[in-house]
Amino acid sequence: MSGGPPKALPSTGPHSLRDMPHPLAGSSSEEAVGGDSTPSPDLLMARSFGDKDLILPNGGTPVGTSSPASSSSLLNRLQLDDDLDGETRDLFVTVDDPKKHVCTMETYITYRITTKSTRVEFDLPEYSVRRRYQDFDWLRNKLEESQPTHLIPPLPEKFVVKGVVDRFSEEFVETRRKALDKFLKRITDHPVLSFNEHFNVFLTAKDLNAYKKQGMALLTRVGESVKHVTGGYKLRSRPLEFAAIGEYLDMFALKLGTIDRIAQRIIKEEIEYLVELREYGPVYSTWSALEGELAEPLEGVSACIGNCSTALEELTDDMTEDFLPVLREYILYSDSMKVRKCAVLSPCQAPHFGIAESSHHCGCGSVLKKRDQVQAEYEAKLEAVALRKEDRPKVPADVEKCQDRMECFNADLKADMERWQNNKRQDFRQLLMGMADKNIQYYEKCLMAWESIIPLLQEKQEAK
Repeated sequence: MSGGPPKALPSTGPHSLRDMPHPLAGSSSEEAVGGDSTPSPDLLMARSFGDKDLILPNGGTPVGTSSPASSSSLLNRLQLDDDLDGETRDLFVTVDDPKKHVCTMETYITYRITTKSTRVEFDLPEYSVRRRYQDFDWLRNKLEESQPTHLIPPLPEKFVVKGVVDRFSEEFVETRRKALDKFLKRITDHPVLSFNEHFNVFLTAKDLNAYKKQGMALLTRVGESVKHVTGGYKLRSRPLEFAAIGEYLDMFALKLGTIDRIAQRIIKEEIEYLVELREYGPVYSTWSALEGELAEPLEGVSACIGNCSTALEELTDDMTEDFLPVLREYILYSDSMKVRKCAVLSPCQAPHFGIAESSHHCGCGSVLKKRDQVQAEYEAKLEAVALRKEDRPKVPADVEKCQDRMECFNADLKADMERWQNNKRQDFRQLLMGMADKNIQYYEKCLMAWESIIPLLQEKQEAK
């Protein structure tokens, strides 16, 4: 939110380029953001993983350097608790170095993807390729098709509101770069997705278009068979644990959406207040030129207000760059898991995320919906067998395979939901701690600024 025009990006010119406890389980203090409602007794399950914080590779929101204030000890202690053993990791992926490409037909941004790994699936220990947003979109679609039983991390929205957000501005590109980097790190940390062949191609292929041209992606066999078999079939009942997940996600998204909207208004008001402060401070400075004995104290007040303006600008930038993107990622995460139609951003949110209304990845192909479809397919086939006029009808092999697929889907989804809950707990602990630390720093700076004027005024009073 810094003032001045957005900086231009380097340009290449015309040249080419995973038994699960209930999701509400967990420490109430850590999950405060999730809502204030009390789950029904029927939905309460064991809270085995809710009483500990697991260490997750690449799973936290970085917290900025804290001041030597009392808050820093809390922040440093949190970071020490979350330190990782890097030697246990065998795949590292980073997204950096965005570049603008100006071609005859289009202008777009590419990002450098650097991969370092000791896995045998990689021929070389290190790779460096450039990818644009549509390549990330291709990867996510491929992961959804080839790994339908798993929760695929969300991508940042694609489209921007023309005339409101400059998608080539340094601020927008950096926000997107961070989101894309988090997207790849989520995949890298996943024990299944990180071994996907399409992910390998994305990280290593110099010419990704060659793989894209091998034909348009078809729907998965699971999806096709489900659509054919379950047409008009109504699911009998969703298992309690998955019904609990659905209910939790609805409440979680509602709470986050409310926090998001309020945070947007707070930032808007802070920006307006910042504008007023920038006009307010200089008035004291110009006034001092007309005064004698009051000149020095007036200049002090002007400098004090200037320092408070700088501190407020830093706080607003931190909220915009660190707090809001994490909220938005988890809103998108919950949308990709829910069965009902996903939520969209309001127009007032678009300028901060660089997107258009109703433009993000649709949740209609959500993982919970896919799970329900697999269960419906199994129930439909089982019912068909039961209707046969046989005393002891033999269960066909395809029904057994369908049951196996449903059980596999359930197991994968449970594992991924537990992983997501652990990531969420980790991320929001760091996010809220970071937010507390930044606010403490802001008020400390303002306090120091105003305290610095007191000796000056006391000196003038004593001299008189």
